[in-house]
Amino acid sequence: MHDEQDEGQVTTVRARQQVLETAILGLLHDAPMHGYELRKHLNLVLGSFRALSYGSLYPCLRGLVSRGWIEGTETMDGPAVSTRRARIVYALTPAGKEHLQAELATSGPASWEDEHFDVRFAFFGQTDAETRLRILEGRRSRLTERLDTVRQGLDRARGRVDEYTLELQRHGLDLVEREVRWLDELIAHERGSTTHPTTGGGRPADPGPTDAMRAVRQDRPVVDPGRTTQKERG
Repeated sequence: MHDEQDEGQVTTVRARQQVLETAILGLLHDAPMHGYELRKHLNLVLGSFRALSYGSLYPCLRGLVSRGWIEGTETMDGPAVSTRRARIVYALTPAGKEHLQAELATSGPASWEDEHFDVRFAFFGQTDAETRLRILEGRRSRLTERLDTVRQGLDRARGRVDEYTLELQRHGLDLVEREVRWLDELIAHERGSTTHPTTGGGRPADPGPTDAMRAVRQDRPVVDPGRTTQKERG
């Protein structure tokens, strides 16, 4: 029993490490950053529920450097010589860019699980349309399974738990249903984008943003109701 628990914990730690690595590489793809900048941007990408500490960031950065995926360059920061301090700026290497592209091209089950989906979605701008669609459809399939489980649990709970526990379960059901609707809208948008005739420049014409895409373009927060449900249930 303990061996199974230990194995599960190791798997979870590895999954989180991979998520952090992908997020770092994706951010450095846009521009080089020092550690403090990376931490701020990572908190936006990963969400406040995954509070990122320097204790987890810098070992990950050292690991990426050792694998040749990023490189660090010392720069002097400060207006005067007496107040300047060395600061390492990290940049993506060609090998790191190649690894990131390969990672963002994958669309297996891990990409639509709770631990990975939000980070993969955050970098959809660097992901090809077919892969985006496969991930969204996979995520919807996973949420549909979860929806059935939540409904069955709600049916079993009626008459057996107090009204507040029952209301919490209804709330969880509502959150999952809303994410499924959100995914339906995104999937419809992606299918429209991939099937719409091309413009004169050879690029697909934009069929127009959905409400979900308008929210993304306006930098409104993307909620993962499935994970919120788990958190609220303790």
